Amino acid sequence: MQKVASLNGNIVNHDDARLPVVSSAALYGHGVFTTVAVYGGEPFLIEKHWRRLNENAQKLGIDIEVSFEQVEAWLRQLIDADLADDGRARITLLDSGGAGLWTGNSAKKTEILIVTGERFERPDKFRLTKSPFTINSTSPLAGVKSCSYLEHLIAYENAKRQGFDEAVRLNERGEVASAAMANVFWLRNGKLFTSDLATGCLGGTTREFILENLKVEEVSAGVEELLSASAMFVCSAGIGIKQVASLDEKHFGAVDHEILHLLPPKTKTRMFAK
Repeated sequence: MQKVASLNGNIVNHDDARLPVVSSAALYGHGVFTTVAVYGGEPFLIEKHWRRLNENAQKLGIDIEVSFEQVEAWLRQLIDADLADDGRARITLLDSGGAGLWTGNSAKKTEILIVTGERFERPDKFRLTKSPFTINSTSPLAGVKSCSYLEHLIAYENAKRQGFDEAVRLNERGEVASAAMANVFWLRNGKLFTSDLATGCLGGTTREFILENLKVEEVSAGVEELLSASAMFVCSAGIGIKQVASLDEKHFGAVDHEILHLLPPKTKTRMFAK
C-alpha cells in the first residue's frame, strides 16, 4: 500500500483520511469496491470495473453521486502521485450516511475512497486447497464485491495457514464457485471451462475479459471436474492470470495455453500516452 489516498477527489495522507465513525459503512460494512489492475500507468478495464461498481451499488442501495469521468480523473491523479507504472488501485464506495439503528438518521451519503498498491507477487508454483467454508449462492451478497468481505478473507487466510496460496470454494450444492479472492478456469479434453454465475461466484472483470476473448464454457460442476482437468488457472485484477500447479494432492502439468497471454505484460515505462 502506498502513502497517500484519494478521498472524494482530495489527495490526502493515509493518516489524515477521515470517515464518519457512526455510519452504515463503519458499523455494517455497507459499501462496495473493485480492484483495478494498472499496467504502464494505465487503469486496465476501468469501464468494466465502473459498470460492476454501479450494479453492485444499486443492489445494496448505495447512491453514486459522481460520474465515471470524475472518478476516472481522480484515479489517474492518484496513480500519477502515488504509484509506479505497474500495480493496482482499489476504488471503494462507502455509505457514510447515518446508521438508522444508532442515530435515527438514515440519510444517504456516499464517500469515494481510492488507494493504490503494488501488484501481488505470487510463487511460480501456485498451490490450491479445497476450502471448508462454502459460498451461499442464495445470499443477497452472492456475486457482489461488498465491503462485507470477511468470509472471503477467512477462507483465504485459512488456506495460507496450511501452506497453500489460495482456496477453491464450493457452494451449498457442492459446485465449484471460485477461489477465495479470484475466479477459476480449467482445461479438460482441450476445452476451457469456468464456473457459471449461478454458482454464486463473482463476475470478475478479468473473468469477463477472458470470456470475451476465448471460447469458454460456463458450467456448474463439482470439484471432481477440477480433479480430472489437465490444467487449471486463477485470475483477478490483483494477480492477473496464473497457472495452478496443484489442488491438494492433484498436480497439474505446465501448459502454454493462450489464456496466459491475454493480459499486458509488466512494464517499467508508460505503455500509453496520456
